[in-house]
Amino acid sequence: MQSLVTHARVFPHRLATSGHDLGGLSAGQAPEALFITCSDSRVVPALITGSRPGQLFELRTAGNIVPAYDTAAPSGEAATIEYAVDILQVPDIIVCGHSHCGAIGALVRAEDLDPVPAVRTWLEHAAPPTRHLAPVPAHDQDEDVARPVQRNVHAQLDRLRTYPGVTRRLAEGTLRLHGWYYEVHTGTVLAGSDRGFLPL
Repeated sequence: MQSLVTHARVFPHRLATSGHDLGGLSAGQAPEALFITCSDSRVVPALITGSRPGQLFELRTAGNIVPAYDTAAPSGEAATIEYAVDILQVPDIIVCGHSHCGAIGALVRAEDLDPVPAVRTWLEHAAPPTRHLAPVPAHDQDEDVARPVQRNVHAQLDRLRTYPGVTRRLAEGTLRLHGWYYEVHTGTVLAGSDRGFLPL
């Protein structure tokens, strides 16, 4: 924790000496993309994309999961997506899964999630493409979890398409959706396509 406090304390000084000026951000925001990714601490959107303050509107959830759109039981995640699409008018949405994902890996390996019931309910509700798969032995998990994670990215893109604002803007041609897969151990980013996930 102390290293975080130290960096936060000197952050204004580092900004001043690096020539970065955040003053313009007080006028509002116009991010280039909504970046939906996992809460995993090894995934750092600004580091991966080289973005600066104001460029990315971020949503981080366990397993980069997009919940179903339901105004009767609104979620913070749905509100974030709706705000980005309908108010900020982001032109692009990126859903980024990653290697060594504990959330998807737990589903694939059929781990006992009873000790963490909120996690269990979240994953069971929101990640149907990874349910009912044959359990993967722990020693095979790195290679075999990659495909379920990538399928999960596509599933979350499909769920995004059911959001009214996303549906409307896709039809208008004012919004683009992207699926990415990030390898935490190499830094490589793959983009989803009809031919699978390929290097950007």
